Amino acid sequence: MKRAALILGLLTLTSGTLASAAWAAGTTGAALPGHDTDKPVTITADAQDFDLNAKTVTYKGNVIAVQGDIHLHADTMKADQVANKIYVDGKVVVDSPSSGTATGDNGIYDLNSKLVTLSGHVVLNKTGQATMRGSLLTVNMVTGKAQLTAQPVAGTANQAAAQGLPGGRVQGVFTPKSAGSGN
Repeated sequence: MKRAALILGLLTLTSGTLASAAWAAGTTGAALPGHDTDKPVTITADAQDFDLNAKTVTYKGNVIAVQGDIHLHADTMKADQVANKIYVDGKVVVDSPSSGTATGDNGIYDLNSKLVTLSGHVVLNKTGQATMRGSLLTVNMVTGKAQLTAQPVAGTANQAAAQGLPGGRVQGVFTPKSAGSGN
């Protein structure tokens, strides 16, 4: 896979995470209405490492990936051509004015299975409409189905802290649209 395909995979991670927020908030239609996936992708970071033998590229420190009005922020991002996966770690934030914000501690986009996973302290927020919390969000990019759970996340340093709400439960807070609000 070429570097361009890895970058497009990153954007699918971005789109998939926000699509799950829109889906969970009860909206229907295109995952990101009006978003043009053909727009250029800009990735900036404090440092970038290539490992030609391992076929990986890693961005480190204040990573920002932008395509159109979608922004992804993380501490690190690694594209692994051999595993066919893209990993984002540390204070992951995916933001779009039209779709809302998704945050978590870590994210993985598996290009083979077309699964996007956001883990840790997961919060999906569509300002003024819905906020959901859990510890593990999985989105199937083929079917568009998503699942948010609040179970311990394997491999997290503090599994108890990554369980979502007390008792290992998910939370959804939904704000009804008022007749005159135009929302």
